[in-house]
Amino acid sequence: MSPEKATQSDLEAIEIQLGRTPRDVHAIAYRCPCGQPAVVETEPRLADGTPFPTFYYATCPRLTGAISTLESSGLMNTMNQKLLTDADLAGKYHAAHDDYIAARSALGIDVPELEDISAGGMPDRVKCLHSLVAHSLGAGQDVNPLGDEALAQLPTWWSSQPCSENTSEIDK
Repeated sequence: MSPEKATQSDLEAIEIQLGRTPRDVHAIAYRCPCGQPAVVETEPRLADGTPFPTFYYATCPRLTGAISTLESSGLMNTMNQKLLTDADLAGKYHAAHDDYIAARSALGIDVPELEDISAGGMPDRVKCLHSLVAHSLGAGQDVNPLGDEALAQLPTWWSSQPCSENTSEIDK
């Protein structure tokens, strides 16, 4: 999917998803199968001047809840160990880091504070599956191997109710 300009309806859905007004949404990078925004592209400098490295940002509460469950399973430790022993994987993960920075840089917003900073621990460790899965969904599969691996382990988070309906309990 190519990024789409966010509509007012999208921004309203994201506000419900996040429980707050979304900040500096540049585009919708991925929609859940239910049709709601699930990953947004966020400008690298927020309107208040704050540098913001998380270009691909997951907004769907069911998606983020499912990712949190996966994080608590110990998957990140396993991934970090694989990065230490698998040179091919480490190279592909570094390429994902480069892709992340290139996509953000393509907006043409100069943020020197973020030079060579991506998200999720890239390029040499895994510290946030949310960022890696958002990258895989936003940029497309086969860009971030560890994001793809985590994505493949997620349940169908969108199947129980639309992602714009924020609830205190995430369906698994």
